[in-house]
Amino acid sequence: MTYEIPFGGATLPAFSPATLPSRTAHVLEAIKSAILNGEFKPGTALVENVLAGEFGVSKTPVREALKALEGSGLVVIRPFAGTTVRELSEQDAMAVYDMRLLLEPEAVRRSVVAGSDFSDAAQALERAALAEDASTRSTANRDFHRGLYAGCGNPLLLRTLDGLRDQTALVSASSWARSPSWQEESYEHAAVLECVRSGKADEAATLVRRHIEGFVARHLQEETLTH
Repeated sequence: MTYEIPFGGATLPAFSPATLPSRTAHVLEAIKSAILNGEFKPGTALVENVLAGEFGVSKTPVREALKALEGSGLVVIRPFAGTTVRELSEQDAMAVYDMRLLLEPEAVRRSVVAGSDFSDAAQALERAALAEDASTRSTANRDFHRGLYAGCGNPLLLRTLDGLRDQTALVSASSWARSPSWQEESYEHAAVLECVRSGKADEAATLVRRHIEGFVARHLQEETLTH
């Protein structure tokens, strides 16, 4: 089932060319925020000419933004059918978190062994605590995790985990909307941060694994992911 985008009720950021790197980047971030905030529901039709009119741009930056969002797993583009916000099934969500379980604990362990700087993770944790909406909180959450594994030293491993970030954000935002658990997870984040800063590589990897497994147990194993 699909829905036309309810622009009248959605709040889109004001367009300011002077303060943005590009129109495409602005459109991309605005659509992403609307998706993660739940303003654009899964299955919502994203119509290029309607979006272009709302943003006051041509269809080209809208088309480019939608292609980028398709690449990160937030939208689906079908020939002759148009673009819709991705609907994640329970199996889709489990696949994302299975990949994270396989890769992220080891990436964090390697970052600690390498003596990485975890200041980005610390700053992201502070932003998450101050977040006033699901999109901001979800973005801060994924930035926190990236700050933990960014120093792993393997560019392919880093790119693979980065490729899961938007889909992880979509899963977490949808899950928190049904059953808010972000406060509990923030405590787990604080424990992980303390561990990596103390140089405890194996313990940090264990905590990250438990953290991801805990989210799966709370949100993905007990109920079907629906929107």
